[in-house]
Amino acid sequence: MSNYLDLSIKEIHELLLKGKIKPIDLVNESFRKIGDNYLNAFITLDKEGAIKKALELEKEKVPEDNLLFGIPIAIKDNIMVKDLKCTCASHMLENFVSIYDATVIELIKNANMIIIGKTNMDEFAMGSTSETSYFKAPINPWNKNKVPGGSSGGSAVAVAASYTPFALGSDTGGSIRQPSSFNGIVGMKPTYGRVSRFGLVAFASSLDQIGPMTRTVYENALLLNLIAKKDSKDLTSIETNEDFTRLIGKDISKMKIAVPKYYVSEVVSDSVLKVFNETLEILKNKGCKIDYVDIKHIDKAVILYQIIAMGEASSNLARFDGIRYGLSKKENTLEDLYKKTRSEGFGREVKRRIMVGSYILSGENAKIYYNKALEIRDDLKKNFEKLFLDYDLVLGPTSSRVAYDINNQNDDPLRSFMDDILVFHANMGGFPSMSVPMGFIDGLPIGMQIMGPRLSEAKIYQLGSFLENALDLDLKGGHHE
Repeated sequence: MSNYLDLSIKEIHELLLKGKIKPIDLVNESFRKIGDNYLNAFITLDKEGAIKKALELEKEKVPEDNLLFGIPIAIKDNIMVKDLKCTCASHMLENFVSIYDATVIELIKNANMIIIGKTNMDEFAMGSTSETSYFKAPINPWNKNKVPGGSSGGSAVAVAASYTPFALGSDTGGSIRQPSSFNGIVGMKPTYGRVSRFGLVAFASSLDQIGPMTRTVYENALLLNLIAKKDSKDLTSIETNEDFTRLIGKDISKMKIAVPKYYVSEVVSDSVLKVFNETLEILKNKGCKIDYVDIKHIDKAVILYQIIAMGEASSNLARFDGIRYGLSKKENTLEDLYKKTRSEGFGREVKRRIMVGSYILSGENAKIYYNKALEIRDDLKKNFEKLFLDYDLVLGPTSSRVAYDINNQNDDPLRSFMDDILVFHANMGGFPSMSVPMGFIDGLPIGMQIMGPRLSEAKIYQLGSFLENALDLDLKGGHHE
C-alpha cells in the first residue's frame, strides 16, 4: 500500500518527473486515506473531477520547475470552486453550487494542482472549534475527543491526517493559525491584500485573508508563491512579485525578536508557556536578541475584534435573504420570508453575531462602538509598526492552550473568542503571521506564532524553517488510515 503523500513535495515531484508515479496514484491514495470521511474533514468530495483531472495530466509532460503539478489540494468551503457546492458549512447554502472560480482557484487550476474537495469549517467561518458547522465538526486526528480548532478546522485536519499535502484556509481572527496549532501543521495568514479575496465568501471584509496550510514551512512558502498575485477584481489586492522561499536556510543569528509581555502573561496556560520558553532558549542560544516589550492596546484585541468583525458580518450576511440564492422559505409576506429563511438558515452562533453586529451598526451606536473601535485598532496597528522599526519579528504562542474536549464551550460565546486572544493582532494590523509547530503537551501539538511587518513573509519563513529543523518534531501522530 503506497504512502506517497507522506513524502516531501520535492520527493513526490521527483517520482512524477521520472515517471515512477502518476498524478492518478496520488489522487487514489488521497481518496483511500479519506475513506468514508471518518474525520469529517470534508463537506464535499469531488472524486470524479479529481480523477478526470489526474488522467488528463498524464498526457502532459511534467514540468521540472512546477513542484505543484499533479499534487492534491483541499479547499475550505467558503472559497468558490466552479461547479462544486460552496456551503460555508451552513444550512443557508447547503445546496448552493458556485458558478465561477475564486481567483486563488484559477491560479491553482492553472498550476495543474488537483482539487480533492471542499473542507469542513465553522459556519460562515464564525467560531474557533469548527463545531458550529451545520455538517457536524471535523475530528482532531491526534485525539478524536478533542476539537480540531477553527474556523479552518477541516483544512487543518486534511493536512494533518495526510489526506492532502496542501490546503487553503481563510483567517479573519486566527482561523488558519489556531487550527494549525491544534493539528501540528504550518499555517500562514499573509499580509492583508497579498492574496486576492475575490471568490471568498465575506465574513469581515477588513480582516479576512486566504492563506496556505501545509506540513512544512518550505511547502507553505511554495503555495504562497502560487496564490499571491495582484488581482484587478479585488481592490485591496497589492502588487507582489517575490520568491517566498528565498530566505529559507539563511542565518538567523542576528535577528532581533520582540515578545509582547501580554503573550507570556496569565492569559496563557503554564504548560504552553513552558514549551514556548524552551523554544525561545533555542533562539537565544543561536544568537537571536530577544526582548520582552509592552504594547499599548494589545489587551483590547478581543473587544475590538468582536465589534469590528460582528459589525461587518451583519452587513455582509444581509445578502442571504432567501431571494437571490441559498435557502428560501416561501411565505405570504416579504417580511415573513426574510424571518423564516434567516431564522432556519443560520445556526445559533451566526445569528448571535448578526444580532450583535446589527446593534453595533444601528444609529448612534455606529459612532459609539464601530468608529471608536476603528480608531483604537488604528492606534494598535501604529504601535506594532513602531515596534517593527526596532525588531524583525514578534513571537508568541499561537494559542493560549492545547486542543480541548469537544462540546466543551458551545454555550459560552466569550470563551471561543478567548481561544484567539493571541492571534487577533495580525488581522487588526494587516500583518503576516504564521503558526509553526513548537512541541507537544500530553501528546497534543502546540504552535508558535511568528508575526512580522507588512510584506515580511519571507523573513517569517526564514525563522520558521530554522525552528522546524532545530526542533525536528515527529508530526506523524496525526496521520490516520
